[in-house]
Amino acid sequence: MSFLYNIGINLTHFGLKCLSPFNDKIKSGVRGRADTFNTLKKHLNTENKTLWFHCASLGEYEQGLPVFKALRKHYKDHKIVLSFFSPSGYEIRKNSPIADLVVYLPLDTKKNAKRFLNIVNPELTIFVKYDIWPHFLYEIKTRNLRAILISASFRANQSYFKFYGKQLRRALFAFEHIFTQNDVSKKLLHSIGYNHATVSGDTRFDRVYSQLELNNTLSFIDVFKNNELCVVAGSTWPEGEALFVDFINANRPKNVKFIIAPHNIKPNQINSLKEKLLVETVLFSEKDDQPLREARVFIVDTIGILSKIYSYADIAYVGGAVGNTGLHNTLEPAVFGIPIIIGSNHTKFPEAQAMIDKGGLFAISSQNEFDFILNKLIHKGDFRRESGSKSSEYIKENRGAVIQILDYLRI
Repeated sequence: MSFLYNIGINLTHFGLKCLSPFNDKIKSGVRGRADTFNTLKKHLNTENKTLWFHCASLGEYEQGLPVFKALRKHYKDHKIVLSFFSPSGYEIRKNSPIADLVVYLPLDTKKNAKRFLNIVNPELTIFVKYDIWPHFLYEIKTRNLRAILISASFRANQSYFKFYGKQLRRALFAFEHIFTQNDVSKKLLHSIGYNHATVSGDTRFDRVYSQLELNNTLSFIDVFKNNELCVVAGSTWPEGEALFVDFINANRPKNVKFIIAPHNIKPNQINSLKEKLLVETVLFSEKDDQPLREARVFIVDTIGILSKIYSYADIAYVGGAVGNTGLHNTLEPAVFGIPIIIGSNHTKFPEAQAMIDKGGLFAISSQNEFDFILNKLIHKGDFRRESGSKSSEYIKENRGAVIQILDYLRI
């Protein structure tokens, strides 16, 4: 393994420990990784048959979930270990029903890889999208264990495809099969001699489509919406929230309700947002003591219900692309057949451009552009409904990745 890579891992370990006293998220990860092996040894023994699912964070978990659910149903006698690298994934899904054990993945050292696999010894390992850890994968390959990568997405500027990426390229060959999101990724794999790849598409389409099969009813949203037109702003950041504050305060539109679900739900930021709004506003945390029906804005200062809230939207905004934080999930609202507004910083999210081309999504780069498209969607019903239908069509056209993966696994 590359000397520089090993140095980098050790420096990462040292850096995280030094930073942990000053950052709660980093502290959670450091403490969680320190407990991983004790947790594994406590709940697993050599007689257990196991599967191992690994996700970088919450987004990858949601991406892999339809595959995980199918495997959970099929392998009823196996114990399933689900690992995360990021605290944001672990903390939200540490009680996931698809797994018997949820742990942090230890840092990628040779010692950790051997120790982890000695305990888990999975019959099948599934990595999601891009979280490639060479030492773990080399050890999987050495032990002749099965591993696949699903919903993989590669770019030509990644290290795997550069002259200096030989060691990292080797890690990809530990996967017996790689399911890619697109043909570009498959061609890049072919360029380095990896030929066991299938273009299956993105499992996120199957994941969001399954939301339609669930009960998405939220009684308090029914009361708040009161059969009026509803705009839902999901996973917002301050720069996107500013657009809504200016629009709502300047227009005070009648017969339109607004639901804002910030990405960051720290009380000081939630209260700051509420204070800026000049119309009646209620927080989720105070909904039981406030007149929801009379409010014009509902701020969701909790997590875990945004997917259901989108089912009440007539128009959606998805945060992240106004600034540089990365666009959040546009497929979640799209499945409900509604038009979507995002910021212009979406070049790393090909589904966004595809939805723009199709006519179901609109990218804005200024307050004026935001005001124009939102007013048009509010006041022109035919335009709003036609744009929304383009969103749902896009989801339906791109389903099917899960079927291909399960067919390969013969499930």
